[in-house]
Amino acid sequence: MAGRINDDDVKVVRDAVPIDTVVSEYLQLRPAGGGNMKGLCPFHDEKSPSFQVSPSKGLFHCFGCQEGGDTIAFVMKIDHLSFSETVERLAAKAGITLRYEEGGYNPTHQRGERIRLVEAHKAAADFYVEQLGGEEAEIGRKFLAERGFDQSAAEHFGVGYSPAGWDHLTRFLRGKGFSDKELLLAGLSQDGRRGPIDRFRGRLMWPIRDISGEVVGFGARKLRDDDNGPKYLNTPDTAIYKKSQVLYGVDLAKKDIAKASRAVVVEGYTDVMACHLAGITTAIATCGTAFGTDHIKILRRLLMDNGSARVIFTFDGDAAGQKAALRAFEDDQKFAAETYIAIAPDGMDPCELRLSKGDAAVQDLVEPRTPLFEFAIRQIVSRYDLETPAGRASALDEAGPIVARIKNGASQHEVAVQLAGILGILDTQFVVKRVAQMARWARDRGGRGPAGPASERGGQAGRPSSSYDSGRSPALSGPALNLRSPAHRTERELLKLALQRPELVSPAFDAYGVDEFTAPPYAAVRRAVEDAGGAEQGIASAPEYLAGVREAAPNDAVRALVTELAVEVFHGKTIDEAYAGEQLVRVRLRAVDIRIHDVTGTLARLGTGADAERHQAVQNELWVLQQYRQSLRNSGAAAL
Repeated sequence: MAGRINDDDVKVVRDAVPIDTVVSEYLQLRPAGGGNMKGLCPFHDEKSPSFQVSPSKGLFHCFGCQEGGDTIAFVMKIDHLSFSETVERLAAKAGITLRYEEGGYNPTHQRGERIRLVEAHKAAADFYVEQLGGEEAEIGRKFLAERGFDQSAAEHFGVGYSPAGWDHLTRFLRGKGFSDKELLLAGLSQDGRRGPIDRFRGRLMWPIRDISGEVVGFGARKLRDDDNGPKYLNTPDTAIYKKSQVLYGVDLAKKDIAKASRAVVVEGYTDVMACHLAGITTAIATCGTAFGTDHIKILRRLLMDNGSARVIFTFDGDAAGQKAALRAFEDDQKFAAETYIAIAPDGMDPCELRLSKGDAAVQDLVEPRTPLFEFAIRQIVSRYDLETPAGRASALDEAGPIVARIKNGASQHEVAVQLAGILGILDTQFVVKRVAQMARWARDRGGRGPAGPASERGGQAGRPSSSYDSGRSPALSGPALNLRSPAHRTERELLKLALQRPELVSPAFDAYGVDEFTAPPYAAVRRAVEDAGGAEQGIASAPEYLAGVREAAPNDAVRALVTELAVEVFHGKTIDEAYAGEQLVRVRLRAVDIRIHDVTGTLARLGTGADAERHQAVQNELWVLQQYRQSLRNSGAAAL
């Protein structure tokens, strides 16, 4: 039975490994204010960063999915490790020797399965690298040299060689203390007639590392004609290796991808090597599978989905390469980054291009030129005879739904105009309207009913509006929370001020009605503040005030939102009276605009035949509202 790790050692490990350093191995972090860092959450899909790390406190928290904890909790969650495995892994990184309450010092039989498999892969990688220098591996060294890779390049990427015998690696790893069961679970060995034999034999070996830099698998290239196996053979899916969830070269490229907000996706191991040696250090590749959703998740966390992010796909110019490009376009809308395609002249891949024309040609290849959507559309359209009306109509019917999938309305309109040009249809507006119609049909087929409040981040379905309605509140119906909505962003910011900095918004805030908050969850929080005595109560004692607001919340949903708003950082750079006044004015202006719209509608419905006194009263209200709106715009918070 494995001994329990000494509690003092656990504390030493927790303190020795900075949480921001560990988290940065998996996603890009940026300053969030107040000494915190933020990034895209690795535990759920989201478009706006809600994942926050506090280096000073050694904690992380996601405001989207509510995952949180310390460094150990983060590694346990993201790598699916047990507590002991996580502590052992972090201790190894920090050079800390662990003590166990039972069984002495860190014996190998106490190590978790995942750590043992990772250690087996590291030992195998070292073994393969050593074998590359042997006489038998001359064929492997020649293969590399013919593609422009010298010894230093092989060392940089950890390229090795697996001997052609049956069980060289298996015997080596047994000597290191690994059991046959562990070698089979790791995918390094496979069952033979007389026991385990090496899975990879007589091949050039590329170690495949996860985003944290640990070897979790291998890609093996055959070198001899008498090898009847496939050209490339990869590690099978194991407890530590899922081919759909790894990107070759990401451990080397991640920092430059985050720094440059740019990633280059190539097709093979030698293409990654060629790109990096040519100065394109943001190149990565899939491992024997098509580029898919899980790969996108890895890149999005590194790119942070900012407006300047670029993803460039390089594919061979043959039919297979074009098919791969169209597959990539299927997932294009899952990126917030702009996606492009690069096809080398004469159908060469980056490795061949570098060998033939040098580093400069590779650098020029990956400069963004053709948007992926344009390439995909042109591939579809090329199958039709555009000289005939029927051909143009058929091409529009197939290409139109592709454009209709573009979520951003402005981008969709722009691409639809381009589609009209590609098709040679002079009536551009006809194509634009046709694409918009296809988009509506697609939404209708999705079967979505009226939206209830959704999670503000990532657009996930949230609680029904009734979960925010206390019975004391008005019917809290309205638009779902939407981070991109200026109104909702401002309402959220004002509530954060009321909870965290009540002295900046009081007493003006306490005069605001619940109906001035258009999002139902925010209206419920506003009601809770009112029932707790108003924001003015928070000036004297913040802890008691927040406790009072939480207690006044009608249910757990609103109570959780109060807690979230009470700890969330502000968006403004300087949080002062001017900033608070700006939020107060924006919320009030929004409420006034809504009221003006309603009163204008009432006036129009009354018509000329309405009661004169009623008509005059409505006109007077409209005039007062319009004057107040102008005053708010001219004088700001002074007009409140």
